[in-house]
Amino acid sequence: MYDKQALITLVREKALEFGDFTLASGKKASFYLDCRRVTLDSAGANLIAHGMLEMLGDPLPDAVGGMAIGADPITAAVITVAGQQGRPIRGFIVRKESKTHGKGRDVEGPVQAGDCVVIVEDVVTTGGSSLRAIEKVEAAGLQVQGVLAIIDRLEGGAEAFAAKGYTLRTLLTIRDFGIEPSTD
Repeated sequence: MYDKQALITLVREKALEFGDFTLASGKKASFYLDCRRVTLDSAGANLIAHGMLEMLGDPLPDAVGGMAIGADPITAAVITVAGQQGRPIRGFIVRKESKTHGKGRDVEGPVQAGDCVVIVEDVVTTGGSSLRAIEKVEAAGLQVQGVLAIIDRLEGGAEAFAAKGYTLRTLLTIRDFGIEPSTD
């Protein structure tokens, strides 16, 4: 069972930092969420997987995955815990840059055209990373059902997904840490 308070505590202890940062979106921020410190922690991976599986409900999509490298430990945790629960689901990885050797795939894993998938993400700011993943996944013939993230910074990501017809669901938002979204 998902323990939201335990995840908030773990993120606060291991991933939340204050200072001057430039985010992947290019935005400046007074705080940073280094969720790899949580997704690559056994307790964190377990909490995230249980929370995401609860949010995904039944039936599960065919697969979950997202942009390498941030989504990789999330994908691994979700498919591992689902397997322990006897709930079949597969994972995939979306390459940031096209592979120039082998089969040249942008999407790797046991998925095929027509599969229904959910994109997973650690932190959503503007949604740019997941939107790029969606483009590559759809080009591979997969059907995206939505985006599931650990934390929403509440800085336009949900609106960017909605404008493209996708729904963002998250385990947490920055308000869970007493932080209000940036107004600039």
